[in-house]
Formats: sequence, C-alpha cells, structure tokens
Amino acid sequence: MVSDTSMATQSHKPRTLIFSQRNIFGKALFRCALFEFEDIISQIDHAEIVAPRADPLAFRSQLANRLAFHAPIALKPSLEKLPVKGQYDLFLAICGSPRDLLMVDAAKPWREACKTSICLIDELWVTQMDNHRHFLRALQDFDLVVMYYSQSVDALHKLTGRKCVFVPPGVDSILFCPYPTPPRRVVDVFSVGRRSAITHQALLRMTDENKIFYLHDSIAGDQCMNPVEHRALYANIAKRSRYFIVNPGLIDRPETRGTQIEVGNRYFEGAAAGTIMIGELPANGEFERLFDWPGSVYHLPYNSSEIEAIINELDSQPEKQESIRQTNIVQALTRHDWAYRWEAILKHVGLEPLPELLKRKEHLKSLAESVLLKSSPGEEQRKDTTRRESEDISTVRR
Repeated sequence: MVSDTSMATQSHKPRTLIFSQRNIFGKALFRCALFEFEDIISQIDHAEIVAPRADPLAFRSQLANRLAFHAPIALKPSLEKLPVKGQYDLFLAICGSPRDLLMVDAAKPWREACKTSICLIDELWVTQMDNHRHFLRALQDFDLVVMYYSQSVDALHKLTGRKCVFVPPGVDSILFCPYPTPPRRVVDVFSVGRRSAITHQALLRMTDENKIFYLHDSIAGDQCMNPVEHRALYANIAKRSRYFIVNPGLIDRPETRGTQIEVGNRYFEGAAAGTIMIGELPANGEFERLFDWPGSVYHLPYNSSEIEAIINELDSQPEKQESIRQTNIVQALTRHDWAYRWEAILKHVGLEPLPELLKRKEHLKSLAESVLLKSSPGEEQRKDTTRRESEDISTVRR
C-alpha cells in the first residue's frame, strides 16, 4: 500500500501522476479493484502515485460534503500536503463515486503540474447526477472523463460539457488466472456481494442436501483489512470455484439505478478465474460486445430458483465445462486485462503506450497460448475451437 508517494520505474522520469485515495478510503471493499488498476498502471507506465492522507470523517470534510449537496460552495477538505516533484504529461484521478470529487478538487496543485488531466469515475448513475451536480462541477477542469457506466456517458457530457467516454472495468487477469498450475475447483458455487434472495435460498437447499459446497457472504460489511491481500484472497477463491454468480450493478436497487443496466466487475473477474458464470445478462448493448463468445454467462433471471437445473445440466457435460472455462480465461487474458484499459485511455488523449505495457501484453498473449496448450481437448469440435482461439490470439495487437 502506498503511504505517501511512489515511483514504479525509478530509472525513468515519470510522465503520469496518479492521485490515489487509498490513504483516505483505503479499506472500502469496492475500491480494492480501483487500487489494483492504479498499481497495474504504475507497473506498465512511468507513473508516480501520490496518496495524501485525509480524514473523511473530520468536521471540515463532512461540512464540505453537506455544503456540496446544497450549494455551489467550494469548501475543500483538508488534504495532507505532499510536495509536487516536477512536471508530468498526464494526471489521473480515479473516483469511486461523485463525492470523491471533493478530494480531487483539493488536489489542484498536483493537477496543475500536468499537461493533460483525466478523471475516471466508477459508479455514477444518471439518477444521481442532479443531487451531485455541485460535486460534478469539479470535472470542469478535466480534459477527459472516463466512465465505467456506458449509459451515463451522454448525460454527464450534457451536464458538464466535458469530453466523456466509456471504458469498461477490467481485471488483473494474471492474478486471477488459474494457470500455469491450475488448482482443484473445490468450491461448487461462489457468490459475493449483492444476490437474489430466491436464488440464494435455492443454493442453500442444495447445500442442506449435501449436493454442493456453496460459499457466500455471511456477514454484512464493506471494509477490508488490506486491499492487496483482499484481492489476492478473492482471486484464489474464484479460481478454485466451479460456478460463479453474476448480476448487473445494483440489480436490487432500482430506486438508485433507475432503468440503467450496467456491466459490473464480477463478469470480468469470473471470466479471468475460469469460472462458469451464471446470472442475469446485462441488456445494455455493451455486454454483447464485451462478452460475445458462446457460454460466457449462463442466463439465470434475477430472483429465479432454477439454478439447480442449470448446474445439473452443465455437470452432465464435463467437456463442455472445460471448454467454457478455457475460453473465459483466454478471453480475459486477451481482452479484459487492465493493460488494455490503460491502452484505451492513452489513445483517447493521444499518448503512446510505453514498452512496459507492450511487454505485459506479450506476457498475457503467452499465458493465453499456454492455457490452450495445457488444456486437454476431447472431441474434434473442441480441437477446432482451440485452433480458432489460437488464431484469435495471434491477431492481438502489440
């Protein structure tokens, strides 16, 4: 975990300055993937992470939050003052929610040391934009706003006038990949976060009948002890799981998401771990593009109790299961790693990827090829699929 500032590649002058909130909101579970992205960027770019400390529960911070909900008063929370070490090409701030923009707005000394500025926002629903309009004013100073929610892009552009683009979430597909030494899949069904009560009860009945080992959240909480350790544990459980429950973001909170359907992180993580994903298919256009291979997700309508039938059907087809797992892993390695997300962001601001990024892409390609070689095909159809996937890997751009 970064305490103050860090530079990933000491032998190179950093071109990217990452403003990280890991020393402010470092234990929030949903932010662990955001910090993972920051860490990957620091490995594949000449990047420096600045992570000042601040107390979000301090009186000034709470007052700034309350004021921002009601009036365009720019009271900034107190951030630890860390030195600006030089000039940079790019400033990147990754926000979990609109409220994080108060901290970002207080980081102007760092942003002003950069030629180009990018703000990435994880969770921002169209229904929230009016209530958060004063927070969103901070985006006026950014050259590019990157959003994980595709259906919020146009609305935010109209509200702020800034260039807004959709870039989907990603995953450290090397961390989640079960190869080169795949472990036994000892967890039958793995479910984390939001879930359907009806589907959950159906899985509990299967557990009571000693049909499956079902691993699920049993305590309520949104904090972790260590973000890096949490991601490693999560990845290790996922790649030891046969089936993985997935659903769109805030599927159980229509009062917040409205009519929006968004592709959450779980889909990328489940694919990278080689699980067979079961759940709701996000009908938003982007899902069909991002997960366009057969069997990527087995459709189970939200609040359905029919999951046992799906599991029984797939359990009777072991070769099909292996094919699905292999394809999911390969697709994650060749399309959904954080390296591809950073490459896409750089393209939007006209910066070239550095050799470290290209080296990671080569490693991802090599690992994908080893997955295809080490999996044992059965029928001729399976061999044909493997050959086609090998051809697909060869077309991955360097």
